[in-house]
Amino acid sequence: MGKTDFLSPKAIANRIKSKGLQKLRWYCQMCQKQCRDENGFKCHCMSESHQRQLLLASEDPEQFMDYFSEEFRNDFLELLRRRFGTKRVHNNIVYNEYISHREHVHMNATQWETLTDFTKWLGREGFCKVDETPKGWYIQYIDRDPETIRRQQEQEKKKKQDLDDEEKTARFIEEQVRRGLEGKEQGEPVYTELNRENEEEKVVFNLCKGASTSTASHSKASALGSSALKEAGAAPTVKRKEMPQNSDQSKEKKKKKKTALDEIMEFEEEKKKSSRTDHWLQPEIVVKIITKKLGEKYHKKKAVVKEVIDKYTAVVKVIDSGDKLKLDQTHLETVIPAPGKKVLVLNGGYRGNEATLESIHEKKYSATILIETGPLKGRQVEGIPYEDISKLA
Repeated sequence: MGKTDFLSPKAIANRIKSKGLQKLRWYCQMCQKQCRDENGFKCHCMSESHQRQLLLASEDPEQFMDYFSEEFRNDFLELLRRRFGTKRVHNNIVYNEYISHREHVHMNATQWETLTDFTKWLGREGFCKVDETPKGWYIQYIDRDPETIRRQQEQEKKKKQDLDDEEKTARFIEEQVRRGLEGKEQGEPVYTELNRENEEEKVVFNLCKGASTSTASHSKASALGSSALKEAGAAPTVKRKEMPQNSDQSKEKKKKKKTALDEIMEFEEEKKKSSRTDHWLQPEIVVKIITKKLGEKYHKKKAVVKEVIDKYTAVVKVIDSGDKLKLDQTHLETVIPAPGKKVLVLNGGYRGNEATLESIHEKKYSATILIETGPLKGRQVEGIPYEDISKLA
């Protein structure tokens, strides 16, 4: 085996060395070529291709510098956004991770001489929030993506709506408590002291309607004789006959009258039925990938949601290949199983409850389910849309 053989130890060692990072002093940015040692870099500088690149750069050096600066800025910000998001991080940590890529644009080919100059420039241009500390410069990416801003506005709107609903519920409860207290005060009997202005005055009790009265005139007292006693004796019989009717009516009124707790429960039930959100992702459900941005390999493939991030993003595992992907809910859709299979309710008043799919209405794009969990267990729900349920993994 000769020295120049492809499988010789020296050839293998050279290939292994060429894969890793090399010294910056032996890198030519114009030709984008990395040399392994000083001799190789010297030979490259004397080559005809390098001389041609120098002639091209000498014609318009500003254009080449602007090109490399733009490439460096875009790659650096993309790494900062994708790797760290909007977290506050030391600029040197981001730079070390950026230069670990072999094909990166070197800073000595850009308009910035040092990393500090580049950090200050990012702060002046409004790409990042920068602040200097005794430990060095820290940067924080400012996300101005329209989709992110729209989501933030929707989240703030949802929080405000939840607060408004809580305030309405609190006011409703206070009103019910106030009404209950007023009704209690009106229903209490008022007791008065029995006073007689004349010692010889006779007191007559009217037992009708359960009220006690006193007559102050002597003429009325004298007029009451045997007939008055008969009337007084007959009054209780009349009262006894009317008592069952009044008791039945009072029971009916009690049945018809709703308590404050019943009204609150009905109010919460109606609120729950009418509550819908703009996010529907839940763990351990089966979904279908509908986006074509990932290629035909994943298009129309079924996956299982393993983790939900920020309500709108999910980490899914493709059932066929086992690959894990991070996708937005707009790139996914629900999966409707065959009747008799288990599903999970994703939106509406029955959100979060497991159910059994009983039937599918293809013309109405809806289904009939039977709730299996929660306080509404055993309830049959008809006309629930396809997008509100999905198959359980």
